[in-house]
Amino acid sequence: MGKKQETYSLEENFSRLEETMERLEQEDLPLEEAFRAYSEGMAILKQCNDQIDRVEKQVLKLNEDGQLEEFEDGSTGV
Repeated sequence: MGKKQETYSLEENFSRLEETMERLEQEDLPLEEAFRAYSEGMAILKQCNDQIDRVEKQVLKLNEDGQLEEFEDGSTGV
């Protein structure tokens, strides 16, 4: 487990996720390899979600006075 986690851009993670899904769709994929691919895909998906969450928190909007302010979507749980 002492493996250093690499950092990928959101686009790279989407590409990696797509490749993982293609591997999982192979009919002759051994069960153990399918489980590893599934686990890898779930980890990549979590990274994507974390990256999107970070970006959403940084989104700004232009108010009526032409000033930038943080975007608030009205949701209550974060």
